[in-house]
Amino acid sequence: MTILNSDFMIENGVCDFPTTPAEEKRIVSELITESEDNLKEGNLYFVISKRWYASWQKYVEQSTDECLSGESSEASRPGAIDNYDIIESESDVNDPQLCRLLVEGVDYVLVPQEVWKRLVEWYSGGPPIERKLICQGFYSRSYSVEVYPLCLMLTDGRDESRTTIRLGKQTSIRELCEKVCAMAGVAQEKAHIWDYFHKRKNGLLDPSSNKSLEESSLQMDQDILLEVDGSSSSQYAMSSAGNELALVPLEPSRSRVTIAGGPTLSNGHSTTSKFSLFPRITSEDDGCNSLSILGKGEKGGLAGLSNLGNTCFMNSALQCLAHTPPIVEYFLQDYSDDINRDNPLGMCGELAIAFGDLLKKLWSSRNAVAPRSFKTKLARFAPQFSGYNQHDSQELLAFLLDGLHEDLNKVKRKPYIELKDSDSRPDDEVAEELWNYHKARNDSVIVNVCQGQYKSTLVCPVCGKISITFDPFMYLSVPLPSTLTRSMTITVFYCDGSRLPMPYTVTVPKHGSCRDLITALGTACCLADDESLLLAEVYDHKIFRYFENPLDSLSAIKDDEHIVAYRLNQMPKGSGKAKLEILHGGLERDVLESVRGRDVKHFGTPLVTYVNTDPLSGTDIDAVISGFLSPLHRVHASSKIHNGSDNGHLADATADETSGSLSSPDTEIDDASDGQLSFRIFLTDERGLNFKPLQSESSVSPGTITRVLVEWNEGEHETYDSSYLSDLPEVHKTSFSAKKTRQEAISLFSCLEAFLAEEPLGPDDMWFCPSCKEHRQANKKLDLWKLPDILVFHLKRFTYSRYLKNKIDTFVNFPIQDLDLSKYVKNKNGQSYLYELYAVSNHYGGLGGGHYTAYAKLIDDNKWYHFDDSHVSSVNESEIKNSAAYVLFYRRVGSETETQTAEMPRSDMD
Repeated sequence: MTILNSDFMIENGVCDFPTTPAEEKRIVSELITESEDNLKEGNLYFVISKRWYASWQKYVEQSTDECLSGESSEASRPGAIDNYDIIESESDVNDPQLCRLLVEGVDYVLVPQEVWKRLVEWYSGGPPIERKLICQGFYSRSYSVEVYPLCLMLTDGRDESRTTIRLGKQTSIRELCEKVCAMAGVAQEKAHIWDYFHKRKNGLLDPSSNKSLEESSLQMDQDILLEVDGSSSSQYAMSSAGNELALVPLEPSRSRVTIAGGPTLSNGHSTTSKFSLFPRITSEDDGCNSLSILGKGEKGGLAGLSNLGNTCFMNSALQCLAHTPPIVEYFLQDYSDDINRDNPLGMCGELAIAFGDLLKKLWSSRNAVAPRSFKTKLARFAPQFSGYNQHDSQELLAFLLDGLHEDLNKVKRKPYIELKDSDSRPDDEVAEELWNYHKARNDSVIVNVCQGQYKSTLVCPVCGKISITFDPFMYLSVPLPSTLTRSMTITVFYCDGSRLPMPYTVTVPKHGSCRDLITALGTACCLADDESLLLAEVYDHKIFRYFENPLDSLSAIKDDEHIVAYRLNQMPKGSGKAKLEILHGGLERDVLESVRGRDVKHFGTPLVTYVNTDPLSGTDIDAVISGFLSPLHRVHASSKIHNGSDNGHLADATADETSGSLSSPDTEIDDASDGQLSFRIFLTDERGLNFKPLQSESSVSPGTITRVLVEWNEGEHETYDSSYLSDLPEVHKTSFSAKKTRQEAISLFSCLEAFLAEEPLGPDDMWFCPSCKEHRQANKKLDLWKLPDILVFHLKRFTYSRYLKNKIDTFVNFPIQDLDLSKYVKNKNGQSYLYELYAVSNHYGGLGGGHYTAYAKLIDDNKWYHFDDSHVSSVNESEIKNSAAYVLFYRRVGSETETQTAEMPRSDMD
């Protein structure tokens, strides 16, 4: 087939390509590195189907895989590049459109233009899907590829025809107007182009404006309307806000317009009289209908948020904050004096103003609100949330709380404070001192309401030095202990004979890889830099399989299996490498008298090591076995060396290298006169059915795996303690009682206890011990010290590593009422640590997609509601607990929050 549109595409077949997969891999790697070193706006990238790209990766990685496994692998060369699985079926091949909701790394990959050119030269195919690199951000500029350009639906007011326009979100309004006029064949001076979001005139677009489409709050798939002078336009409705609707206020309102049905604070008193709105709504956050102000007696706080294209994560977090009583109280009054426009860590106050404006609309409207201006501000200051991909509601919440704090920080000039050492002073004194230092530089409603303090203790494992610090926190990210990790017991065998076999129990990520297990084992057994571990499963006293690919998932290892790790020294460079497996056989009858091995009784754990690929003599193999077994030597054993007659040594025999088969067990046995071996050794096959006796002069050419069997007689058992080879523990043995209580253990309290548990720092997070003057892998212990009035728990359901992403759907039992944290707080100052739940951010589905919703409680009527984007419905309290709960919001029971409203006159509180 002919591939269209490219100077570097070819017709029918594949042109010249590198002779080896390794060469292709090298070229592509170098081109990617070169591209990353020369990032600039406008660089071209191409979208490639992950399915095809993965097959190419497998093809070019095969040489590496052969080195790792020692076995040849034959990955077929992929066919032509095929992107048809990621484009819409009705797409024009000259203008292919990506399917919606694709996830990078799962459905597609992005490659620089030069890489695309090479791949097409080697493989042909397509169609090409070209995208541009854009630069985003307000303070720190970051690069990203705009995979999904902005799609706008143009309605021509003359004939109501609809046309799709696709432009980059950084395209200016002026460029949009020029394109619309060119498409419609209309002179610009006669054209009027409207922001027609939700089929309402929300603002007239200025044809001379250089503002970008994103800055103008135009959203994916929204409508724009073209009206031409002289044509009828009365049928198109005007928003109640007119063409000011697209403006974002630069100051919060100081007016005192009240909201009917306003929220109730934690003290139970209605605060309706204190909350104010703008005299008229001046934001485009207008929802699908014109904003309808609540009438007398109508309930506030029940407006939904329109989904602007995969913004359910944002809507979920916003609804939780919009139902946080002290936050609502603060933003529905005049907070303009607190805005810090000069804070270099803030957003010039714009984020706080946009958030406050949105909250006012949510609490004054009976209809769904479209948070367009808020999303525009969010994309400007946090470009990671721009576009229309799904994101994490907790990550948005973390950014938003921090950004609101910096925008509202009343400390205009932060003082420099030199921290003092604790010097064995009482914890109360040090904690209070550090909290005052923190407040001297950070003073906002967010700090007063949402920030707490924890105690961090580090202990040097060498000198015992103790370091104690007290740090602030905004939320608690707690792990799910029983599903986040698993305990694995692995027996390590020392190939140099330096130690007895030793079982180690390590904790690894439940959905981790063999690399995670090897890393944990290496730390536990103090693996040296020039050593490595070879993992294997032992079944029926034989090696059942090896785990040589570090990316293999640990889920392939079951709890009732027996896993061993052989501790090996690195092979000299340039030498070939082959495995030598040493099996153990008992004696019900002589090995050579057995019928094709059927009567050989295997026992114990095989021993495995690497040998070079040069021919081995029987003496060489005997020496390896002696080294392995030396730690098992009984103290009282006779020092007698077994002679040939004791062991019944066999005549010299060599494996038939041409046929690869082993000789019949009817081999004649001759007594050896010299070079006696310490053990009776047989060369055997994979199934253990054939045996070839070895003598000192025997020559064995190692294959990928060479297997020998050691025959244990009474003498060997007297000399060596074979119980060390037999007592092999299971990976994890779960007692009946543990299984019985497993469901009970998944509670918010067990998650908190896992968060607070003492653990060693990771190898990449070493602590510099001031006493040792060296970095140490210290033990770290966290304790809660000061809890805020609003306490947020983030359940760490998503686990990420370089090679694996996973979501944990386990149900976590959390209290709705009476969450008592008294026993977890070390600061006993008499304050209440009793909390009640008032909001939950939920996530349904898997990674890279799924859907977010929120549960929130209206305090004034003590009822729960479900916020699913624009849809709001009542819900029973019993439905709040489910396995979708992701972020939990609690408020302290029976305490007044330290917000700005506490400074208001008492008369306003009545």
